Amino acid sequence: MANADRFYIGANDEHGQNPPTVGKRTPVMPYINRSFYENEFNRPAKYYFLIACLRTGYIVFDVKPELSDLSISSRVSRINRQGLTALVTFAYNAAANATTFSASNGFEIFYSRENYYITLSRLLAYDVSAGLANEIPLRNLGVSTLTEIGVLRSVNCPSVIAECGFMTNFNEAKLMVDPDFQQSCGDGACIGVCENLDVAYVPEIYYTSLPTLRLGYRGKSVQLLQCYLNLYGEALTVDGVFGADTLEATKEFQAQNNLTVDGIVGRNTWLYLTRQAPLPTLRRGDRGVYVRYLQQKLLSKLYPVGTVDGVFGSNTLNAVEQFQQENGLTADGIVGRLTWSRLTPIGGGRQLRN
Repeated sequence: MANADRFYIGANDEHGQNPPTVGKRTPVMPYINRSFYENEFNRPAKYYFLIACLRTGYIVFDVKPELSDLSISSRVSRINRQGLTALVTFAYNAAANATTFSASNGFEIFYSRENYYITLSRLLAYDVSAGLANEIPLRNLGVSTLTEIGVLRSVNCPSVIAECGFMTNFNEAKLMVDPDFQQSCGDGACIGVCENLDVAYVPEIYYTSLPTLRLGYRGKSVQLLQCYLNLYGEALTVDGVFGADTLEATKEFQAQNNLTVDGIVGRNTWLYLTRQAPLPTLRRGDRGVYVRYLQQKLLSKLYPVGTVDGVFGSNTLNAVEQFQQENGLTADGIVGRLTWSRLTPIGGGRQLRN
């Protein structure tokens, strides 16, 4: 097996969130009366992929930390300055008529015959396809080619795009905002990269094994911190430097999770960043990453929670009670073991109205 730190892996997410890229969205979702935008999936899936790559030991590069969109030429320029071993771009597919739901379904991996590294790109595509097939419960559409796509043809490294589902398929559209599905896609892509490079994949890392970090520190553990902070809404450059921006973001995260606001990333801060089990009992008035996770799971099953902000307020309470009532649970608004057991599986939720 090869050592992961020999390889430099890039990750890119299609489109932007601030504002969301026009046209890259689902039809209006019933029950919640809004669309899901493509980058609501692409961006977190990218960071779950980078987290998986970092815990495995790779050197990583985040092509687009910004929340706003970025031109293809700018992305290609950034990529080509790095000398990457491989690049994975995360995206979500759409059928021809993007305004209505259709039967099109499944995930598909693309590469370009115009890329200088055509054979390596093709092999990477097949390995990423196999990695995703092990992790996500969707039909595998296999590997295809695309032309005139800059992040496939114009970059100086093997490159693939992972279209992880169809935003115009009702059930796959719901998965876009499910954090467990997002993580499964990131993990699956990393498994594929590991197979491609003959590297042993590291499936998890326990928070107690992570080092204490503070202002001035550098390295992969700081990159891991930055990726987690970006998962929760920041737009930090994943450069491995614990500078002023990372310090401020760390303090904001600690305040939001009722932790000591000292900017030092120790065991308790890592626990909340990684959101590791067991899931706590939640009720109105609670706040933090576990509430955010609750809101994301409810939203993915089409229960209206309002803004996903990590605050268990009236909208979240109403959504929890609706979910409990419709799933044969005591509708008390308290999220305990039984409610979590019905809520955490990927998929399911409210069905499309006739």
